[in-house]
Amino acid sequence: MNVYETKSFAETVKGNSYVGRGIVIGMSKDAKKAVSAYFIMGRSVNSRNRVFDKTDDGIIIHAFEPEKLSDPSLVIYSPVRRYGSRLIVTNGDQTDTVYDFLEQNETDSAFEAALETREFEPDGPNWTPRISGMLSFGENTFVYKMSILKSADAQGTACNRFSFTYSPLAGLGHFIHTYNCDGNPIPTFTGEPERVEIPDDIDAFTNEIWESLDADNKVSLYVTYTDLETGKEETRIINKNVK
Repeated sequence: MNVYETKSFAETVKGNSYVGRGIVIGMSKDAKKAVSAYFIMGRSVNSRNRVFDKTDDGIIIHAFEPEKLSDPSLVIYSPVRRYGSRLIVTNGDQTDTVYDFLEQNETDSAFEAALETREFEPDGPNWTPRISGMLSFGENTFVYKMSILKSADAQGTACNRFSFTYSPLAGLGHFIHTYNCDGNPIPTFTGEPERVEIPDDIDAFTNEIWESLDADNKVSLYVTYTDLETGKEETRIINKNVK
């Protein structure tokens, strides 16, 4: 087994109809840009009834048709927020928890400290994991962390917490998602974040992710490339639901 094997995003999700929500963080092939992506999928009407909207410091999820929204508790949140030199990306309202901890103490350890106060989602029998990432920018460089909080057993009696810290490598991204595949209950993601290739072009990567996700279950996608020299951001958002 080659532990350093790196596949394209398309190869990684090929034939998998439901990886749930996913985060990709890494560096472009030319080593000039920090890259992050977040997508959501859905099987229920409530989960599919969503769109991404850009905000001043990131993105927020809104109901596409508010009158059809049955339960906002786990589907409406801000998955991406920027605090100073840090960019937070998560699959739930723990985005705000990390943001609040950074306000209290702006250090990298705020990421783990914030997530110590949270656990997996209370949606048994799936017990959907909370996945999170944070990019911390310095002068012409960055580092990033990823985390998953998941149930220790099928009954949801305890929470296991796993954190990963990465130094960026050109063309390499790490991909973490909530589920291994579709099922009932849906099997939780296992192992370390997967290694995926990241191209230089934001549109190429955006299209690759979007076209690789299952056509019936994909809902929305966000991708941003941050120039490490200038700090300039390029962002793409795709919503399956378009008015």
